[in-house]
Amino acid sequence: MNTEQNPEKPLPTELPYAGIRVVEFTHMVMGPTCGMVLADLGAEVIKVEPVGHGRNGDATRHLLGSGAGFFPMFNRNKKSLALDLLTPEGKEAALRLIATADILCENFKPGTMAKLGLDYQSLKALNPRLIYVSHKGFLPGPYDHRTALDEIVQMMGGLAYMTGRPGDPLRAGASVNDIMGGMFGAMGAMAALAQRETTGLGQEVQSALFENNVFLVAQHMMQFAVTGQPAAPMPARISAWAIYDVFQVKDGEQIFLAVVSDGAWKTFCTAFGFADLAADARLVTNNDRVRARDWLLPDLRQRLVGHSAAELARVFEAHALPFAPITRPQDLLDDPHLNATGGLAPITLPDGRGAKAVLLPLTLDGQRPGVRLSPPTLGEHSADLLAELGYSPAEIAALTSTSISV
Repeated sequence: MNTEQNPEKPLPTELPYAGIRVVEFTHMVMGPTCGMVLADLGAEVIKVEPVGHGRNGDATRHLLGSGAGFFPMFNRNKKSLALDLLTPEGKEAALRLIATADILCENFKPGTMAKLGLDYQSLKALNPRLIYVSHKGFLPGPYDHRTALDEIVQMMGGLAYMTGRPGDPLRAGASVNDIMGGMFGAMGAMAALAQRETTGLGQEVQSALFENNVFLVAQHMMQFAVTGQPAAPMPARISAWAIYDVFQVKDGEQIFLAVVSDGAWKTFCTAFGFADLAADARLVTNNDRVRARDWLLPDLRQRLVGHSAAELARVFEAHALPFAPITRPQDLLDDPHLNATGGLAPITLPDGRGAKAVLLPLTLDGQRPGVRLSPPTLGEHSADLLAELGYSPAEIAALTSTSISV
């Protein structure tokens, strides 16, 4: 457990899901996110990774470009057990492990786990208390045979339409459905754990990319239901607030500024000496200012263009007005708030280099759940886990020598 986040208050010695064992058969982002959430909250999460037949662990270990951060981000606080599930010996080791588990999570294509004999129907007889979390592209229905990716469901689920300019659909700048789909999988597992306290039995939990995406755009669906007017893409929307936009200021810098109430408008005008705007009868209420956006925003852009972004930030912060710098993800590694509050924790990458990991965005008794284990190397915990399952040193050596475990 990382105890450097707040030296005044040590992290709790036992997290909420300490004693819960999770076995995950996952790859990419969605399934690993579910396991990471449970792991961060104290569960023992064992990641079963494929070896043999040309496979070399979770494929995200080897991704480049935009996938390079997947494995180190979503696989901390986990143990790695490398098995060849296509062999009887590997399958037997997996079944022994699953018999000890509280939760199994997976995110492979429909039918994959059934072919391995590791689907819920096959496993609930082995372990009736098992909670089986499946992460898929679609919940059961007409689309469930399709292959889904985050970008696919953003396009078909209205999110890309809402993010891009009219006629130019654009995916969101992060794997929002994969990450949230994994979070909803973890939420379902938590609910099933609570219900198991009453029934004594596990159950199957399902989470899906498409349905997650629809949940994200549900506010726009409801807007249409209430108003009868389709929601416009965000870049073309009629904002509910007059000043709620990115401004380009001195030296080409950019800053987001927001003035969202009548009181804030008076404060804003006073802070910058815009007495003429404060007295303008056309700008008294927020709705008045929304109707005046066509001329008001160009006027404000001209008035503010000589200020630096830092100067505007100081004035807005001093007067409790909302603002935001336009920040690149890599800049957040040096963010003073994140570093001061323990939002970033040191980890060791599988290649031995150090890095900072972003922790769950919540506190428990004032503390952020931290990093107990760095992202594992492939098969790092195989020998210990197999020994725990009753394998002798000779059997473990035999498994290792036949590339069933590394």
